[in-house]
Amino acid sequence: MDIASAGRELIRIGVGGQDYCVAVSAVREIRGWTPATPIPGAPDYIKGVINLRGLVLPILDLRVRLGAEAAEPGARSAVVVCEIHGRTIGLLVDAVSDILTVTAEQLQPTPDVARAGEDLIDGVLAMDGWMAGLLSLERVVPDVEIAQAA
Repeated sequence: MDIASAGRELIRIGVGGQDYCVAVSAVREIRGWTPATPIPGAPDYIKGVINLRGLVLPILDLRVRLGAEAAEPGARSAVVVCEIHGRTIGLLVDAVSDILTVTAEQLQPTPDVARAGEDLIDGVLAMDGWMAGLLSLERVVPDVEIAQAA
């Protein structure tokens, strides 16, 4: 995402004790957690698949994908159903907080020290009293791995 064009809506999510945001434009729906059927040979952060109104929906455990330890979904856990690379995928998150409208001034570039390894964050949202990383869904969910899980 171009930092200069940040005047848009984001959904704030909680993952592994941290706050992140995803673009509202990529989100199709938010639903409660439903146990997933595991897929042998899938990457460790693919929790499995669920049946979403006849669609086999791969579920990506965002906690594991971001490098935290896996945890059993709780009462506040949710699946954020997103359209990524032209495919639908569910992101398992610990919580969904709110919808925010951000300005370019509120979104800061990701610090260079945070760019080691995979660059999954497009910027840092600095709000009064808290901060959140803006997730790059295109890099969080590589196209080839969606195809393998679907």
